Amino acid sequence: MLLREPLTLADDHVRLEPLSPDHAPDLAEAARGLEHAWYTQVPQPHEVEDDIRQRLAWRDEGSMNPWAVRRLETGRVVGVTTFCNIDQPNRHVEIGHTWIGVDAQRTAVNTAAKLLLLAHAFEDCDAIAVEFRTHWHNRQSRAAIARLGAKQDGVLRNHRLGPDGTLRDTVVFSILPHEWPAVQKGLRARLTR
Repeated sequence: MLLREPLTLADDHVRLEPLSPDHAPDLAEAARGLEHAWYTQVPQPHEVEDDIRQRLAWRDEGSMNPWAVRRLETGRVVGVTTFCNIDQPNRHVEIGHTWIGVDAQRTAVNTAAKLLLLAHAFEDCDAIAVEFRTHWHNRQSRAAIARLGAKQDGVLRNHRLGPDGTLRDTVVFSILPHEWPAVQKGLRARLTR
């Protein structure tokens, strides 16, 4: 199966649906109240439609597979996540461009979504590595990635320019196929707490 193939993934907590413009109203609502730190790229509610268009353009180019995250407990779309930087010939992918609304943070939503994405990457798409990247200053994201069971590979110094011209150091994490069984058990245990 291709990493860029759009499909729906679901469990008892979330349903990951191929992103579409129809998700814009729920996503605009979910974006309200999010802290927009200078080192993150979360759209403001009025920017959600443009953000969806950009993600769909990247999908059409073959570099991204975006999903809307629907919280089954409420039936609402509460965020987005993607396979990005897809390298199909090398079976390598990054999970990123993720944000979750305030009401769904610190719930089972993010853990369940990551479990679905990782299972799809390793079990359905035969990925040889799944990567996560975040800004050096995004300590919350770095801690969340480490809690998933990903290992830090290193830091790409002066990796990119931010929208305001500041230099970004990017922290790179990954999970490899032989690590997946233990990571999967850890994520499942977190969902049963």
